[in-house]
Amino acid sequence: MKITRWAIVSFLFITLVAPYLSAQNPTQSGLQRNQFQTEINGEYVDLFTLTNKNGMEVCITNYGGRVVSVMAPDRNGKMEDVVCGFPSIQDYMELRQNFGAAIGRYIGRILNATFTLDSVEYKLNGEKHCSHGGYPGFADRVWRPRQEDPQTLYLYYLSPDGENGFPGNLNVCLAYRLTDDNALDIVYEATTDKPTVVNLSHHSFFNISGKLSSSIENELLQIDSDYITEYDENKCVTGAFLPVRDTPFDFNEPRRIGDHIDREDEQLKITNGYDHTWVLNTNGDDMCMAICLTDPESGRTLKVYTTEPGVQVYTANGLDGTTVGKNEIAYPFRGAICLETMHFADSPNKPHFPSTVLRPGDTYYTHTVYKFGVIK
Repeated sequence: MKITRWAIVSFLFITLVAPYLSAQNPTQSGLQRNQFQTEINGEYVDLFTLTNKNGMEVCITNYGGRVVSVMAPDRNGKMEDVVCGFPSIQDYMELRQNFGAAIGRYIGRILNATFTLDSVEYKLNGEKHCSHGGYPGFADRVWRPRQEDPQTLYLYYLSPDGENGFPGNLNVCLAYRLTDDNALDIVYEATTDKPTVVNLSHHSFFNISGKLSSSIENELLQIDSDYITEYDENKCVTGAFLPVRDTPFDFNEPRRIGDHIDREDEQLKITNGYDHTWVLNTNGDDMCMAICLTDPESGRTLKVYTTEPGVQVYTANGLDGTTVGKNEIAYPFRGAICLETMHFADSPNKPHFPSTVLRPGDTYYTHTVYKFGVIK
């Protein structure tokens, strides 16, 4: 094979000059692209930047499909980062944090790491239960990227038959779009060659105050929901639905997150805060607002629209100030909130839950929009 002068120049630019330019031109959020450019198991990893006409910026790495930063305006137009994350691929690999990640094949727990489909029992990866699809899951894989314009990134992953015990070769396409109305629009599509179960979601840790070292307990939360799924004492879903009315879980009207988070309540005691699935009233209509988060100080809002029947709301009760992220910020107890749109945990073993079965010839589809706005 003949090596041309242009090929040599291109190689030298990519390997020597481009990393230098990346280091000299950090993203709006302060990320250095060269801290994300590497190979993992022979596959190329990078940092991709989405921008819109309003100056918003979203940075995503194809390692785990992670959203690393989101720069969103406050009521005065000031751009601040509103998601927790880390400044390098090395941090993500060493800390094994799901911040901003694509979660699959199945978000939440499948109890006893087993399920039966078409009279066949499948044993999954997990010591007791299979959580978030087992390890390594989609958050630990390198996705194949394709970016054709400044506002859209496609990521592809083939989960092979038998990965973590799940049947079927699952071809997944994840599309991130930053729209001109300041929304992060996320679509998953997947096909399989064998009957399987699928429950994919997004796992950003949001703090829309833009002060990532602060608690989210002063933010206002509204959820269009009348029920949550019940946990037993071991945080396993029982299959029962609990009404939220007159409980700390009633967010049908906007309410400060911290108002009742420490109240004496059996469900809160299990998780030391909110870490539950709300059953949404929106019936899969992604034109209807399911969730609204408001930060009164900055004026930022985050509205969520989804095709999913539920949302897992997690108030970062596991953070304790020892995890240090971007800009050397130590993430505090309850320093973020996750809004993970999803089907319910353990649905394969709960026939009365909405089905998560995907069969050959069908296409799995889920759509969630995280739309940023402001109040005056």
